[in-house]
Amino acid sequence: MKRLIDRGLQEWADDSGRKSLLLRGARQVGKTYSCRELGKAFDEFVEINFEIEPRYIEVFERDLDPKRIVRDIGLLVGKDIVPGKTLLFLDEIQEAPKALKSLRYFHELMPELHVVAAGSLLDFILENIGLPVGRVSLLHMYPMSFLEFLLAKGDQGLAELLLEHDHRSALINPVHQKLIHILGEYLATGGMPEVVRSWIETEDLKKCGQRQTELIEAYRQDFSKYVKKYQIKYVELIFNEIPRLLGRKFKYSRLAGNWRKRELAPALDLLLKASVVHDVRHTSASGIPLGGGVNPDRFKTIFLDIGLTQTVLELDPAEWILKPETCLVNRGAIAEAFVGQELLAYSNPARKASLYYWHREAHSSNAEVDYLLQQRQNITPIEVKSGSRGTLRSLHLFLKEKSSVSSRGVRFSGYPFSVQEYLHSYPLYAVANLMRDEISL
Repeated sequence: MKRLIDRGLQEWADDSGRKSLLLRGARQVGKTYSCRELGKAFDEFVEINFEIEPRYIEVFERDLDPKRIVRDIGLLVGKDIVPGKTLLFLDEIQEAPKALKSLRYFHELMPELHVVAAGSLLDFILENIGLPVGRVSLLHMYPMSFLEFLLAKGDQGLAELLLEHDHRSALINPVHQKLIHILGEYLATGGMPEVVRSWIETEDLKKCGQRQTELIEAYRQDFSKYVKKYQIKYVELIFNEIPRLLGRKFKYSRLAGNWRKRELAPALDLLLKASVVHDVRHTSASGIPLGGGVNPDRFKTIFLDIGLTQTVLELDPAEWILKPETCLVNRGAIAEAFVGQELLAYSNPARKASLYYWHREAHSSNAEVDYLLQQRQNITPIEVKSGSRGTLRSLHLFLKEKSSVSSRGVRFSGYPFSVQEYLHSYPLYAVANLMRDEISL
């Protein structure tokens, strides 16, 4: 399945000044698949999986000399590892902390060799050993976007249309309706590649649900391996509760049970760093960059994938297939999380993306805008109205107060493209159109 990250991987491979690459992302978002696809462009591809074959961990225990490491790996796999012709892929590198440390020395002492490493929940390890900043390149990967879902289904034409269409005019209704129904499929399955593949091959929601349940259990098992024993209950609590808090300001008091912030905050921080949970940070939006006006005590959260979110919440995905437009109205929090997931998926993979929102609390004028997007020197406020047009009072208020940095507002809904003065309306399936400057097929 084609992934947008493929372009970033190829650009890294073609760069003569490249460093060792660490591909980051949550478990099962497709890191291994994309690295294998990159390997097809090389004469030789050598893949080491430290979880499946722990004997390779010993190769890195003696010392971190890259030439000796390459020699020993070559002897074990029975292949010559030739700089410039071989891609060395170190998978599940979180199982081998010294291998993670070795990446800096490949860059310093053997820069001509292409080395890619990937792993899940890496931050549980990096908390202890640190990351060699400046000596390792990073790319961030997320679950499949709706655009990638279209490509996986073989709808290349629709994917290209979404990127090329002038948002000031509506698509013809049959195309709009087709995209709404395909969006329903995506909202039912989410973007985890294994689940998407199962849906495309079988169109069996029960099998997709089984895959999602297995993925959730795999995450829970990871916690027991990588966090301190006393932290496990806190990490599991937040993991289970985040889906229930979609669309609301995060407060520790809203979590089930009687817990203190000092007990739960470190666990939430680990899940945020590992991209299992994403925060949507409040900002004053007084200027560029948006991060300059962040209030660290005010934020919302979304789970890494809307399909897994609904599995945790035990929601019936069949409604998305049967009545997508009705379901959009009834599951507005899922629609809002979907837009956040899309914004992350289309962001620059070279840096970890951030999500922002704006909220003004006033006695007679409470207002909240779902997302804020920095586009060059402009701030674009985004409201998600799922299947209903709504009043957009908060969006209008933001544009009035922030006119010096914001010239237009965006509404995502179940309705077609349209523009009315400074209000630009996009259908929910068209987040890629808004972000197209960041995307290349």
